[in-house]
Amino acid sequence: MRIVFMGTPDFSVEILKAIYEAGHDVALAVAQPDKKTGRGRELSEPPVKVYAKGAGIEVFQPERIREEASIEAIRIKRPELIVVAAYGQILPKAILDIPEYGCINVHTSLLPKYRGASPIQQAILNGDKISGVTIMQMDEGMDTGPILLQRSIEIAEKETGGSLFEKLSRLGAGLCLEGIGLLAEGKIEALPQDEAKATYTKLIKKDAGKIDFSLSAIEIERKIRAFTPWPSAFTTYKGKKLKLWAADAQMGGAEKTQEAGTIIAIKDGIYVQCGEGVLAIKELQAEGRKRMDWKSFLNGVKLAEGDCLGG
Repeated sequence: MRIVFMGTPDFSVEILKAIYEAGHDVALAVAQPDKKTGRGRELSEPPVKVYAKGAGIEVFQPERIREEASIEAIRIKRPELIVVAAYGQILPKAILDIPEYGCINVHTSLLPKYRGASPIQQAILNGDKISGVTIMQMDEGMDTGPILLQRSIEIAEKETGGSLFEKLSRLGAGLCLEGIGLLAEGKIEALPQDEAKATYTKLIKKDAGKIDFSLSAIEIERKIRAFTPWPSAFTTYKGKKLKLWAADAQMGGAEKTQEAGTIIAIKDGIYVQCGEGVLAIKELQAEGRKRMDWKSFLNGVKLAEGDCLGG
């Protein structure tokens, strides 16, 4: 099948690679423009562009996909199908109407639950046991189109945003290929979503990982995992940023005796009082230093019982 692929981050690469290696004619890969990153603010190419160039696939990076010139650049490729996976811009109806088989989206939740930009992180934040991938026929709404295929996966006890991202990328690649095959054969039925069950997620900003120790230890531990590796969970110590990479939540036991954020013990981790329960920090990273386990960290940064984080 002749396909235009639209995606930008690492997640999208796995899906594009599966489509390309399955022998489909990928006429164009559309990605977000290069962005300045790092301290040197050098231009960085998005992962989809890097893969596409290596595979000899033409790349298109419009600033605005809704402009007529962008729409025409896709139209002239005469795709039978457009596949979208974490592209980053909402497609206008003019593009949705181009292909014979329409546009399908690879979404990392079991729709209608967790529409929007951060379904992976939200599933971990909410303590869900199950996540999954939905292949849907796109319409003009935000992840509102009818469902073609779904596949679920268990969320591991210590799952991070990064590890679930990788699992769903592989799952999505296989499910997308299955959907393309069924579409071509006319053997798939699109089922409408139940609007009454729809929930939405927001775009995650860089400062979203800031820890509020007045929350419960369980909520904070989930936040650490959900925001690993990006944007990462963090607090402050003596005015400097302190990233938290791994922790255990301990609920129940002794009543709260210290202010939230206070280090109450240092034994097999750095124990911090929370609004409810205690957080045992296992891995962390001081500003300007490498990520390390709590014991190695204490060799360079002196923390003691009674010190307060987040102040």
